[in-house]
Amino acid sequence: MILPTPVPALSVTHPVTFVEPSIVSPYRASQIGRILTLIAVVAPFLGLIAAFILVWGWGFTWVDLGLLVGFYMITAIGITAGFHRHFTHRSFDTYQPIRWALAILGSMTIQGPVLRWVAWHRRHHQMSDDVHDPHSPHYGGAGIRGWIRGFWHAHVGWLFGGDPPDLARYVTDLRKSRLVVWASALFPLWVLLGLAIPFFMGYWLTGSWIGAVRALLWAGLVRIFLVHHVTWSVNSVCHLWGRQTYKSNDQSRDNLVFGVLALGEGWHNTHHAFPTSARHGLRWWQLDMSYIFIRTLQVLGLAWNVKLPSEQAIAAARA
Repeated sequence: MILPTPVPALSVTHPVTFVEPSIVSPYRASQIGRILTLIAVVAPFLGLIAAFILVWGWGFTWVDLGLLVGFYMITAIGITAGFHRHFTHRSFDTYQPIRWALAILGSMTIQGPVLRWVAWHRRHHQMSDDVHDPHSPHYGGAGIRGWIRGFWHAHVGWLFGGDPPDLARYVTDLRKSRLVVWASALFPLWVLLGLAIPFFMGYWLTGSWIGAVRALLWAGLVRIFLVHHVTWSVNSVCHLWGRQTYKSNDQSRDNLVFGVLALGEGWHNTHHAFPTSARHGLRWWQLDMSYIFIRTLQVLGLAWNVKLPSEQAIAAARA
């Protein structure tokens, strides 16, 4: 298997000039802004948990819970280990069938075709928290209204804008791979499968069409909702709330909540300090399920060239 080489001019590991946040929006650096961000993201999840409890036994069963958790994990891995660490940052190499599987599973989260997802994320790294960052929360303006506008833009609002005319240049290397081009072109098929498989698994496990519809609801639609908002929170929350463990030319932060929920992606400051690292949770207590998955592939001989920062690089980058 021959993997395309990265384009040097589009390296996403080089720091970019950072515009001092206080010049644009003094409010966003305040403690209350970070607290409000945490509440805005956590409250809907608490509400969803309450809904689980309220409908338990008749609208939500152990079968539904198992399918929800299972499909959440495997499709989220498609985004975190696949779209992000493999296709965007080339943190590890693997065989073509596994690349196919990661591309398909990531597409089932309905975050867009793999080529578009990678292009946007590489653009984010190249311009992280600069005025041209596609989803920075730091340029909504002053005051509470500006904070809300910035948070909304970083979390989901940026998705409603059009693609910049030069977006394709960020994935010229991936366009040389027929696998990636076809996986991206077949995005609608993967979306359909991401809904159809839970539906038929629900029927197979329960023997009823009601069970199939419940599985479609929880392991299909609710699962997509959860993966969406957890992933988007890495863009919004993890550039506002958390700890800056390492030096980086932006406002990325390590966030415990999303370190867990986003399967390791919430150790976001660490990621921005070491963009090509296959491991984001570098400390023993920082749970990183995506790296555990990659490491498992490596132990089984299914992944190689797994990139990790050296101890000297880690020590030099400490904030």
